[in-house]
Amino acid sequence: MIADARSQSYSDLWESQFKETVRSRLRRWGLGLGYALMPKRISLVPRLLLMTVTYWLKPRRSRDLLPEHPVYYGPRGLIGVSNDLSVETVLARYRRGWFPICHIGPMKWWCPEERAVISPSELRIDKGVRRLLRQKSFFVTFDEDFSAVMTACATPRPGKTPLTWITPQIMRAFWELHEAGYAHSVEVWDNDSRLVAGLYGLAIGGVFFAESRFARADNASKLAVTILHHHLAAWGFGIRDAKWISPQLAALGFRSVSRADFNTMLEEYAFKPSLVGRWEIDQTLDTANWDGGRADLVGAKGNSERRSA
Repeated sequence: MIADARSQSYSDLWESQFKETVRSRLRRWGLGLGYALMPKRISLVPRLLLMTVTYWLKPRRSRDLLPEHPVYYGPRGLIGVSNDLSVETVLARYRRGWFPICHIGPMKWWCPEERAVISPSELRIDKGVRRLLRQKSFFVTFDEDFSAVMTACATPRPGKTPLTWITPQIMRAFWELHEAGYAHSVEVWDNDSRLVAGLYGLAIGGVFFAESRFARADNASKLAVTILHHHLAAWGFGIRDAKWISPQLAALGFRSVSRADFNTMLEEYAFKPSLVGRWEIDQTLDTANWDGGRADLVGAKGNSERRSA
């Protein structure tokens, strides 16, 4: 039987996944400092230090506010420091194209000069993924084990530095967004009901903001992406955001757009009625034969409902 994190209490998750040991925290701080001091990032360190000191010196009631008209520092668009990760604040900031990423210290918020985006129906599907879809070697679910997907995404990759921005603070915030019906996970299971790949992200209006994905089997995460995109297209989503472009994303059909163009897209799509609530796989969608351009515009079904948010 597939593990279902919805049956877990918040206190259980706090103890098992959202709580960080002293040893883990010290390791994260050491690696985080090393990451910040790398040549391509060190130029932002004085600004980050100033923002951090200013943050702690501000009155508690105002320290978590970000400027209404921010100055963007560096190509990655550092905006400011704020530990306000409440559901309402996160939704409002994502609608402006802002997102939190932080390894150490109070949470940093960003809005890059260039953004990786794609229309869900423009996804390029390679032969390996189509083969997996037809072979049915794996099966895919939505929102069955959100916390397990986050944990897997935060787990260090083999051969990589064991540093992740998916800290317990971020995990707690996104669990609350998941409970509120805005954050969603895609799970890929093998025939022995083992979680072998997945992704999670935030759905606001007609925009899906992807956060992270992982894979323990070849092409399995691409399978998750493909089935997600078919549903997003069918449900009328306009764009999927992936933050920063990479060769892997470009191969899937993502393109890089300017901050101004991305904000224009958000004005068009992020304020539409949201698909709030638990998502379920639509069994009527034939993803194996979907070419990305002829998605059947079927209404969302299951326990989800459209409502203004």
